Amino acid sequence: MIAAAIALLTTLAVAQTLASRPADATFDAASVKLNRDGGSVAGLRRLPGGRFEATNIQLSTLISFAYQLQNYELQGAPSWADTDRWNVIAKMNGDPPPVSPGAPDPMMTATRALLAERFKLLVHQEMKDTDVYLLVKARADGRLGPGLQRSTFDCLGLQKSTDEAARGGPAPPNPNTPDHMVCGMRVSIGRVQFGGRPLSTFMNVLTTLTQRRVVDRTGLSGDWQFDISFAPPPAAPGIQPPIPDSNAASLFTVLQESLGLKLEAARVPMPVMVVDRVERPAQD
Repeated sequence: MIAAAIALLTTLAVAQTLASRPADATFDAASVKLNRDGGSVAGLRRLPGGRFEATNIQLSTLISFAYQLQNYELQGAPSWADTDRWNVIAKMNGDPPPVSPGAPDPMMTATRALLAERFKLLVHQEMKDTDVYLLVKARADGRLGPGLQRSTFDCLGLQKSTDEAARGGPAPPNPNTPDHMVCGMRVSIGRVQFGGRPLSTFMNVLTTLTQRRVVDRTGLSGDWQFDISFAPPPAAPGIQPPIPDSNAASLFTVLQESLGLKLEAARVPMPVMVVDRVERPAQD
């Protein structure tokens, strides 16, 4: 029942996202070149004026950015999608509008169109049984840990005041400090500060930290706040690992002891992106 419900909700969300994709979000001009210089510097940048730059980036990373995927959610790509490095410079017609919650990101949608045009990328989504973690309450009586508290701050009101300030109104005071996140989420190596948000917005961070899709099964609604520190996960190849804290507990332990939540391994149908066709592009 749980697996079927997750599959149904995920399929509906995927279909809704694809249906709401803006058809006119494209780059007016784009340059795609194979990176022959090498180097350890790589990254994606959004710049003013609707500009987008990708430097020393693999095709798999571009696809993951365009479709908001974790690496393991992309299947069927050729080996060169992870080995060839590309430089992309592209520009939209003016700055894209601010992205509303739940709405497609024009920059990502334009990148999808670029991949289809220049790399001849053709993909489809399908459901496959996938190893996931279910985030659930750790205690049988449902009690939460001491570190997980209900948020009482009006973050929605703060956002409205911030939007008004952008249109010329007075700027509201910022309630956040380096040691306390009242509204929003701050993620650093071995620490997550969280405030004024539903727990569902924490799932992508957990997915990145555990490298396995995390599904919220806590049943907790409303906005929450917490601040947790933990031993950082192993660094990716080629990345300088952080200095370990010998006293820091694992993320799994901290979730259970501080928040009263735990990650349970499960296998459920989840969407993956499958590459049907892709080609190396003609370079500019």
